Amino acid sequence: MGRVLAGVMATLLLMAGGLFWWQGRASNEAVPQPLIGSPPPPAVEALPEGDPDATGDAPPMPGEASPQSREQKRFGRYDRNRDGVITRIEMMGSRVKAFKALDMNNDNLLSFEEWAVTTSDRFAKADGNGDGKLTPVEFATTAPRRAAPKCKC
Repeated sequence: MGRVLAGVMATLLLMAGGLFWWQGRASNEAVPQPLIGSPPPPAVEALPEGDPDATGDAPPMPGEASPQSREQKRFGRYDRNRDGVITRIEMMGSRVKAFKALDMNNDNLLSFEEWAVTTSDRFAKADGNGDGKLTPVEFATTAPRRAAPKCKC
């Protein structure tokens, strides 16, 4: 059964490919050639100088998007010294503040106890009624805060 289905699919794909090839070839051959002795085509008029939208009651043109892609922007956030290379220190730099908040004794080592105390305190703060359980409403308070957009576009 599988072989029959694969054969049917292969046949349909070959037929579709042939159809596209045939139509593409037909459109290339159908270009009309100018006749000998026929008048030349009319000349194209030059466009007026200046911005046609700047005259009259035309609305202003929208701003242009940044030419950088999303990955280029993300790379730029990590590349602090703008040398085109991200070092380990630059990559880890964005997490230093969060790590220092968890490192209670400032020894640059995060022990399980330090992590557990922080997590326990976070749970106790979220547990509004103190029953040792988080309801969906209480759990929603533990979501990280999203940074407000810098641009008010």
